[in-house]
Amino acid sequence: MSEDIGGLPQTVEDTSKRKLVTQEELDQADIEASRAPLMDHLIELRSRLWVMVAAFAVAFVLCFAFAREIYIFLLHPFEMASRLLEEQKLAGHKGGPFDLMLVLFGLKEAPMAADKGLSLIFTEPLEFFFTKMKMAMFGAVILAFPVIAWQLYRFIAPGLYRRERNAFLPFLFAAPILFILGMALVYFLILPMVLWFALNQQIMSPGVSVTAMFKVSDYLQLITTLMLAFGCCFQLPIVITLLGLAGIVSAKMLAGFRRYAILAIVVVAAIVTPPDPISQCLLSIPIILLYEISILCVRMIEWRRPKAAVS
Repeated sequence: MSEDIGGLPQTVEDTSKRKLVTQEELDQADIEASRAPLMDHLIELRSRLWVMVAAFAVAFVLCFAFAREIYIFLLHPFEMASRLLEEQKLAGHKGGPFDLMLVLFGLKEAPMAADKGLSLIFTEPLEFFFTKMKMAMFGAVILAFPVIAWQLYRFIAPGLYRRERNAFLPFLFAAPILFILGMALVYFLILPMVLWFALNQQIMSPGVSVTAMFKVSDYLQLITTLMLAFGCCFQLPIVITLLGLAGIVSAKMLAGFRRYAILAIVVVAAIVTPPDPISQCLLSIPIILLYEISILCVRMIEWRRPKAAVS
């Protein structure tokens, strides 16, 4: 369909091309407006690094000041597993992980705390001090992450097109939320299962005693390793969606790769969890669901892309 009215474009196609050119010109003008000499970029980078270091230092001091309370808070999964195991011994039977699952999901009342409480050891004079230092650093990274991420984003934002900034900003808020969800899964479900399995390896028989005596540093390493691993695994939708935005992967490709992805997820779950099918499922099922969510996100991006090209 063509038109010859007052110098208007000859076709609708010409109109869409002119709109595309106009959008590209606006994006280029936006980039040109944010250009600055190299020295200005270095000065800005230095100031933002100082803000990130200050945020980390404040968070570190705060976490170290409450290191004792934080460590006691991290002992809650150990306490749950120990209390359930003690209840099973008093009842005269060796319960399975099903009992622990009922307690963790709130379907069964948690057993009362034992009078003897928990017992962890440290074998070097300054081991617990350095353990608290590591714990404070781990907590400082988590507390200061919003400030660090925001400063990094503000530094690279001038080099992005406006539509790229608008597309990237939601991921900046989704990343810490998914990371916290992964850590919560470890704290409330995975770690109690792992510790329950470890405590069940003890041997209490006449003449033979094999008792679990965990070191404070080893326990902290276990919980921080699992939290970091699960937190990173929960970033799967963000990584795949960003790859979809860049055009590197497609929904069809991800759907065709589904069976291999599920196999890889199950293998990873079998490696990082104890040889217990329940704990392996607790890791595999959420990641498989996140993979399916990633496919939906990429499909939505592909569905909106033609509309963005015309507008």
